[in-house]
Amino acid sequence: MGHLNGKRIVITGSTRGLGRAFAEQMAAAGASVVINGTNQALLDEVTKSIEARGGKVAAVAGSIAEEATAQALVATCVDRFGGIDLMVHNAGIVRDKTLLKMTAEEFDDVIAVHLRGAFFCLKHAGLVMKDAGGGHIVLVISASGLAGGFGQGNYAAAKEGMMGLLRTALLELSRFNIRCNALWPIAETDMTQVVFERAAAAAKSDGTEPPRPSDMGFGAPEEVAQGLIWLASDKAAHIQGQCLTFNGRKTALWSHPKEVGVTFRDDPWSVEELTEHYANADQQPVHRPRMVP
Repeated sequence: MGHLNGKRIVITGSTRGLGRAFAEQMAAAGASVVINGTNQALLDEVTKSIEARGGKVAAVAGSIAEEATAQALVATCVDRFGGIDLMVHNAGIVRDKTLLKMTAEEFDDVIAVHLRGAFFCLKHAGLVMKDAGGGHIVLVISASGLAGGFGQGNYAAAKEGMMGLLRTALLELSRFNIRCNALWPIAETDMTQVVFERAAAAAKSDGTEPPRPSDMGFGAPEEVAQGLIWLASDKAAHIQGQCLTFNGRKTALWSHPKEVGVTFRDDPWSVEELTEHYANADQQPVHRPRMVP
């Protein structure tokens, strides 16, 4: 018996890399999947791959940065499979550059796919799920959005913005029995190849063997997909408003932001009083997640 038997799932950005693994593995687990991408040839390839294994699949071409694409994805899932149980916003692009060199277009392009796309997915899946009595929405994020990323200001802003949308969706959609969660997958994909290339160059310079992706904390897409399958399954029905980290071997939940060191007083603070108050205060640590133990 598949862990996702009967589930009807939309996955944006699912023609290659991690998104393709999500689609193929979820279909193999019994789900009916709607895949998405901007390359029709790749959509056809993934469709054939899933159908060859006996899976149920439909495809919608288009950029999730356009609202019409989100509408078409949800409508296709409802028309072909009778409803939508899970929306996974996985589509993403990178236009890496340091903040002082990044163009407005490079910033806007990344924001459009990740953040606008997340809004469209939440809105149109949420509208149908509300009328149907419930559902589940998962936004795929990144450590860059949680801890920053050198040369990825646009990407980090988009991913952190997605977390803000997720927390808002949690406040607004829980009353309709709609679950909202985030997934930070750590996988070996086209988008992460630059990490391995840099590691290989450093190893060559040092005269050592380059580390394997698994040594650096990156899982194969098929391994990482198991985390999403679990999160989408009824076995994780109690998980709500969480951000799950998963690389196939490492799993963790991210804590939610909260105030610390809160101090109230009856009278308004002056600049001098604030200076004295914070003179010896401990600043909060800047956290960088560990990929491996």
